Amino acid sequence: MRKFLAAAFLLLAATALATAQEDKNEVAITVGRTFISDQGLPGAPTPYPIVRFGKGLSFQGNYARKLRDYQWAELSIEVPVIFNPDEDLNFGLNEVPKDYSSVFITPAVRVNLVPSFGVSPWISFGGGLAHYAASKDLVFFGTNAGHRVDNSGALQAGIGFDTKIPRVNFFRFRFEARDIWTGEPPINVNTGHTRQHNYYVGGGAVFHF
Repeated sequence: MRKFLAAAFLLLAATALATAQEDKNEVAITVGRTFISDQGLPGAPTPYPIVRFGKGLSFQGNYARKLRDYQWAELSIEVPVIFNPDEDLNFGLNEVPKDYSSVFITPAVRVNLVPSFGVSPWISFGGGLAHYAASKDLVFFGTNAGHRVDNSGALQAGIGFDTKIPRVNFFRFRFEARDIWTGEPPINVNTGHTRQHNYYVGGGAVFHF
């Protein structure tokens, strides 16, 4: 996981250095939470047949490059990398891992509306890779003997807005929400689903250069 995450951020840094040009590049760092709907297992032999997901503290690094300027909009490409190091799990039986980590890398196209205004809303859409790594421990006790690592394709759709600071052109605040639609993580039980929505909500800083 550490090597995977390091490679992702090195890729972002290398891309930024290779394409650096004034006012066309940005790096954003945000912090937030990942929300995942609980999933039921009908017929499970337990009074609590629902896999419950926590709200994992998550981090995002994002490199973007502006491609075109229009009168009321900007078109950019971006590479958001979202890391959730500890997504807690709970279930009525001692079958699921106690937690898992995830990394989502989803290159995307982003459109910023009215970028010269104090508040600029935007939308984003793209796709890439999801990487999951489950804990070696089960939720109550014992060793997780199940499959622990899984990769899948990921689709990403996001909305948010950037807020300017008066007389500071290189820095903005960002608030955002993204839905990353991926395959199921390796949690050892069959929820009847093959895909899941991972909703990331966060805020942070954007640096332009």
